[in-house]
Amino acid sequence: MPHVIIKMHPGRTDEQKKKLVAAIVKDITTIAVCEEKSLSIAIEEISPDEWAEKVYKPDILQKEKTLVKKPGYNPFKS
Repeated sequence: MPHVIIKMHPGRTDEQKKKLVAAIVKDITTIAVCEEKSLSIAIEEISPDEWAEKVYKPDILQKEKTLVKKPGYNPFKS
């Protein structure tokens, strides 16, 4: 029962979000071999000025061992 949370800056259209979700659904159901009905996806829009504290620190720095793909940036380093 995969549940995916996508956190990104605001600004994408509803159509872009629908296309993104459709692509993720297709890939997850194929690769993880699960039914579409068992998959849920949420999109959370986080403003750029809140990103470091609301996303980078709790979801990237504090969960580094669970990251499969690490970002190529760090907002806390100059």
